Amino acid sequence: MRYQISGRQIDIGEALQTFVKDELGEVLGKYAGRPTDANVIFSKSAHEYVCEAVVHLSTGMQAQAKGHANEIHAAFDACKEKLDKQLRRYKRRLKDHHRDRPDPVEVTQAATYILAADRDEDSEPDSLQPMIIAEMEAKIPSLSVGEAVMQMELAGARFLLFKNETKKGLNVVYRRADGNVGWIDPR
Repeated sequence: MRYQISGRQIDIGEALQTFVKDELGEVLGKYAGRPTDANVIFSKSAHEYVCEAVVHLSTGMQAQAKGHANEIHAAFDACKEKLDKQLRRYKRRLKDHHRDRPDPVEVTQAATYILAADRDEDSEPDSLQPMIIAEMEAKIPSLSVGEAVMQMELAGARFLLFKNETKKGLNVVYRRADGNVGWIDPR
C-alpha cells in the first residue's frame, strides 16, 4: 500500500503523516481488502482546513472523500468518516450482488479537451471551431451498469462515462435532480 500525504501551500509534519497512515490503514483494512494506493491532500480555505482523499482499489474502482473543519485533525476525521461510509456501502453492494470482480477493471484511454469560453456573448464568433486551450488523457473504465453507479457514487461525481461490459458500447450514468440515477444507453 502506497500513501502520498501532502499539503497544498501548508506544511504538514511527520506526526500528522503517521497519524493519517495509521487511521486510514485501519479503515482500508476493514473494508477494502487490497487497496493499491491512497492520496491525501491537506489545504487551507479561508479559516478552515480541507482534507481530500482518493483511494485506488485493486479492482480498479476508486473512492473519494473531502472533509472540512477548523482544525487539521478534525478535517481528516471528517474525510475519514465519509471514506469509511463509502467503502462500507461498496463492500455491502459487492456482497449483495454475490459478485467479486476477479480481474482488474479494463480502461480505455481517451483524449479530453478544454475549450475556451466566449467572453463577449453579444458578438458573433469569428469561427464555429472552438479554441482548444488544454488537452489531457482520460481513462474510460469497462464496467457493468451496477458497478458504474457504484463508481459514480464512490467518486462523488454527478455523472460517469463508461464502456458497458455486456453491450461493448459507451454509456453514461448520471445523478438526476430528483435524486434518482439515470442511464443513457445509445442503440
